[in-house]
Amino acid sequence: MSTLPHPLPDAEAQCRTLADLIRPYLHRQPALVGIHSGGAWIAGRLKELLGLPEDIGLIDVSFYRDDFAEKGLHPQVKPTVIPFDVEGRHLILVDDVLYTGRTTRAALNELFDYGRPAAVDLAVLADRGGRELPIGATYCVWDVDLDEGENLVLGRQDDGQLAWRLENA
Repeated sequence: MSTLPHPLPDAEAQCRTLADLIRPYLHRQPALVGIHSGGAWIAGRLKELLGLPEDIGLIDVSFYRDDFAEKGLHPQVKPTVIPFDVEGRHLILVDDVLYTGRTTRAALNELFDYGRPAAVDLAVLADRGGRELPIGATYCVWDVDLDEGENLVLGRQDDGQLAWRLENA
């Protein structure tokens, strides 16, 4: 039985908390890179909340996943757009949920195709454990326990607000 709070936490409030965690490190002049799609939405929120002038980077890891041959191409692949020089930059990779670490690994592989950053931090709203790779979040708002077969999904409502939902696999 999962131990999720009901109702699920307010994702917009979690974005504000995540911004507060990052704010003390803005002297590093980080660039944000959001992983499609939830991470891209969160990165956009963080840009606004932190008052960052630079456009965010958007990354789709579809071609970099180690299970690509097994799963095939996702029907809604988005282009990766990195509108800044990665070389020597402090980057914050943003995703909605950290789980096995495989999406993060794929994103790092793709980022390094654009150059060698000075450092890459990971910011997530939720960490559900279950790591298969030695990857952890630098900034995380919510450690969550899910039952096997449950998925935490971040969605964007009609009014543009972010909200969590729980799905069964």
